Amino acid sequence: MQIFKKIIVYILILESKLILKKYKPFIVAVTGSVGKTTTKDAIYDVLRQRGGYVRKSEKSMNSDIGLPLTVLGVPNAWRDFRGWISNIQVGLKLIITRQSYPDTLVLEIGADHPGDISNIAKWLRPDIAVITKVGSTPVHVEFFKSPDEVFAEKASLAQYMKDKGTLILFADEPKVLTIADMVKDKQVNVVTFGMNEDASLKGSKQTIIYDQHGAPSGFSFELVVAGEIVVIKVLGVIGFTYMYPLLAAAAVGKACGMSSGTLIQGLNSYQPPKGRMNIVHGMNGSTLIDDTYNSSPDAVSAALQTVKHLSCTATKIAVLGDMMELGKYSSDQHRQIGREVVGSVGRLITIGQRSQATADEAVKNSFDANMVSSFDTSVDAAAFLAPLIQAGDIILVKGSQSIRAERIAKALLREPEKADKLLVRQEKEWLEKK
Repeated sequence: MQIFKKIIVYILILESKLILKKYKPFIVAVTGSVGKTTTKDAIYDVLRQRGGYVRKSEKSMNSDIGLPLTVLGVPNAWRDFRGWISNIQVGLKLIITRQSYPDTLVLEIGADHPGDISNIAKWLRPDIAVITKVGSTPVHVEFFKSPDEVFAEKASLAQYMKDKGTLILFADEPKVLTIADMVKDKQVNVVTFGMNEDASLKGSKQTIIYDQHGAPSGFSFELVVAGEIVVIKVLGVIGFTYMYPLLAAAAVGKACGMSSGTLIQGLNSYQPPKGRMNIVHGMNGSTLIDDTYNSSPDAVSAALQTVKHLSCTATKIAVLGDMMELGKYSSDQHRQIGREVVGSVGRLITIGQRSQATADEAVKNSFDANMVSSFDTSVDAAAFLAPLIQAGDIILVKGSQSIRAERIAKALLREPEKADKLLVRQEKEWLEKK
C-alpha cells in the first residue's frame, strides 16, 4: 500500500507542476501551528469578493497528497483504485487541453515530518506566504528533534516564495517576525498582523456578543488599517484567537490591492469551518463551544481563556481530550493545561491516558476533585456527561482528531439529527471508523 501511495503522490505532484506552469495561477500559501485552516478559509472568503475563479484547499488537505489534489481540483479517492485513476486522468486532461482553471489558489500547508513544507514549497513557489502563530511547543512536534526544527520547517515556506512577493507574518510572536530577515535577498513586501502596536493590520477591542437569552452568539473587534478603524462582527464562532485569521485575510486582501470596502464585505461574509470554536445549541438549553477538529497546547490555552471570560448563568464545563503528536513534551504540556483549567471552568472531563495528567494536575492545584472525571473514550465521556447538562451551561469540547471528540458534541446537541450540518467528521468514511 505504501508503494502504491508513493507512486500516486509522485504522479500527482508531477501533474501539479505541469498544471501550475501552464496556467500560472496566483498562489497564496498558509502555514503555522495554530489557525491554518481558519486563516485559509478567511482568505478565500475575502479574495472571492474581488472576482475571478478562486479555489481553496478543502477541509485540511495540506499534505504531499492533499496539495496536489487541490491543484488538480479532485477529491481524495481513499482506497478506491479507480478513483485514483480518474484523478490522474483529470490531471492529464488539464495538461493536454486548455480547460477552465482558477485564477487564484489558496492553499494550506502542514508539516508532520521534516521536509514536508520545504519539499512542497520548492515546486509550489507561492506569490503570498502567510505564517500564523507557531508557538513554543507547536503541534506535530513528535517527529522533529525540537520546536526550533519545527519553526525552521514552517519558515521554509517563505524561503521558497517568489521574488518580490508578499510575506505576511503573525506580529504577536517575535520569533515569527524574524522570518522577514531570512528573505531579505528576495526583496519581498513584508506585512504583519496581530494586536501588536506596530502591526500593519491591527486588531483590538474584542467584545463578546450575547443573544437575548444571555448565551454567547459571536464576537466583534476593531480592525485598524492605514489609520482607518472598522468594526467587524462574526456570528456563530467565538474565541480571542479567531480574530487573527480575519486580520491575516485582510492583509492578503490589501496585498492584492482590494479596496477597504470590498475587503470588509469579504470579512463580513466569512463562513467559519466546523469544529473550530463554533457556537452550537446544546441539549436542555445549554451552549456548546465545538472545538473538536484538533488540539494543541496553544489552542487549548486560548480556548480556556475564551471560556474563562464568558458570562454564564450555570456551569462552565471543559471536555478535553488527549493532545497528540507532542512527543517528549506531552506530559509537561498536559499538566500545564491542568493548571490553566483552574479558575477557567467549574467542571472538567478528560478523555484518554495522556489527559489523565491534566485531571491530576488540576486537582493538585485546588480544582474540586468531585468535579473532575476521566474516561478512556469519547463515547464513555458523553454517556456520563449528558445527564448532567442543565440550562445555561457552557460546554467546551476539544481534543485531537484521534480522540473523536465530535462524538461528545453530537451526543450533547439540541438537534442531533443536524450533526452532519454542524459538526466535523460526519462523512461516511469517518462514521464507519471505530
